Amino acid sequence: MSAWIRMIADDEASPTLREMLERVRTPHGTVDNVMRVHSLRPHTMAGHVALYKSVLHNPDNTLPFWFLEVLACCTSIVNRCDYSLTHHFMNVRRLLDDDQRAFAIKAALEANAPEQTFSGKELALVRYVAKLTARPGDMAKADIEALRGAGCDDGEILEVNQVCAYFNYSNRLLNGLGVTTEGDVIGYYKGN
Repeated sequence: MSAWIRMIADDEASPTLREMLERVRTPHGTVDNVMRVHSLRPHTMAGHVALYKSVLHNPDNTLPFWFLEVLACCTSIVNRCDYSLTHHFMNVRRLLDDDQRAFAIKAALEANAPEQTFSGKELALVRYVAKLTARPGDMAKADIEALRGAGCDDGEILEVNQVCAYFNYSNRLLNGLGVTTEGDVIGYYKGN
């Protein structure tokens, strides 16, 4: 566990915090520091985990989970959030089960050249996320019209917007409190 503020360990947790820690355990059975950093205010952990699960793990989402994880990486690269990039790139790798493709995607995102690995609707969505993260005040109706022109429906646009908005929140939480991956099991999904 590592952050610039105190995080409460399981053995020091109040009953309320213990209950929240059980709710946020990963499939590995651990509590990642992104959640544990809320331990001084468990009610904020409740809101965080609800938003996280709704944007990345809800079966009602229509875009593939691997692509939503790519958008998480895109946002985290723009924000220079190593914590989220480390976790969510591992998710991309596990969900794609194709390291060559996964690393090509990461390299393209880091080079701000998503056209090297994406085209069409996916490319338009990656560009939307990068712009929304870097220049939210420059967003215009034309950005949504461009997504529709690339074949996106409004539900997909909303899914992508919410992933981007969530990761901007999470990246600021992590970077602003100096949260590291120390002690975390990297990635949400279990390895093959």
